[in-house]
Amino acid sequence: MLRGIVSILIAMLVVNVASAQDPQFSQFYSAPMYLNPGFAGNTVQARGVMNYRNQWPSMPRKFVSFAASFDYNLDQLNSGIALAFQQDRAGSAGLRYSNVAVHYSYTLRLSRTFAIKPGMYFSYTFRDINQSELVFGDQLIYDNPTSASQGRFTLEPVRYPDIGTGAIAYQKRWWGGVAFHHINQPNQSLISLESRLPMRLTVHGGYNLILSRNIKRKEISSATVVGHYKSQRKWDQFDFGVYYRYKVITAGAYYRNLVIKRNGYAQPNHDAFILLLGIEYKNLGFGYSYDITTSKLITNSGGAHELSLVWELASDRKKRKRRRSRYLIPCAKF
Repeated sequence: MLRGIVSILIAMLVVNVASAQDPQFSQFYSAPMYLNPGFAGNTVQARGVMNYRNQWPSMPRKFVSFAASFDYNLDQLNSGIALAFQQDRAGSAGLRYSNVAVHYSYTLRLSRTFAIKPGMYFSYTFRDINQSELVFGDQLIYDNPTSASQGRFTLEPVRYPDIGTGAIAYQKRWWGGVAFHHINQPNQSLISLESRLPMRLTVHGGYNLILSRNIKRKEISSATVVGHYKSQRKWDQFDFGVYYRYKVITAGAYYRNLVIKRNGYAQPNHDAFILLLGIEYKNLGFGYSYDITTSKLITNSGGAHELSLVWELASDRKKRKRRRSRYLIPCAKF
């Protein structure tokens, strides 16, 4: 009986601690569907995106996130649609989160230079835990490689729908958006207790400044200032930084997190200083970023590595209609 109680307590502790927050991407604009459903269809014709994040690789049980999406611009209908997939593996208990979502956005052209894009998504999530990764009480007490309690203890996978909405307002050089994720706050508990996924708020924006042009007035270099605030229950973060783009090369740096409020443990939310390098070749864009940890984990986390790949597709007919691109949000690609 004692061994069974210890096993259940350990599993409950692992599951509850691991479900505190959503995963995050440092290159938040290269994961547009994860950031705001209003970005669906923000391209001349179509776009495919892949993201990979390896957080704290020096720790025994790291956090790995993967995301992929494909969106299409239905410009004749002033609409955009997208299909997105995301998976996150977290921590020592092999907690796995998989999500498939469909997105829709609509462009409201309020003037020749100003537009608003509201959007929404509906997703379905599968969440489970790898029980073979759990350490049970009798393994700790008797130093056994196998556990007699493990065969009597099971955690059933949980499945639930998830919905969210957002909107983006923009002109030729600036944009700003807000999104609300997990509006229905689904129950994500793997045990009989209730554990609601808290709603996540994201507020983001930026300004793009053209620094130089060639004789044909084509952009050569630019600087982009970006900000990204996110809040979920008592945790919040704010990312602020600058990207510099010269022809096909992009370099950037920003800091996460300037303190806005303190969490429930009265600790400041400083996290990382982030460096970014991106390159574009024809219709492909590749980005790499590294998080330099500035919190108390600086000596043993290993930071975080993140990769992004963006592919944009446009037929010759669509390219000739680039005059409509003034209705595309002018945000950074990485």
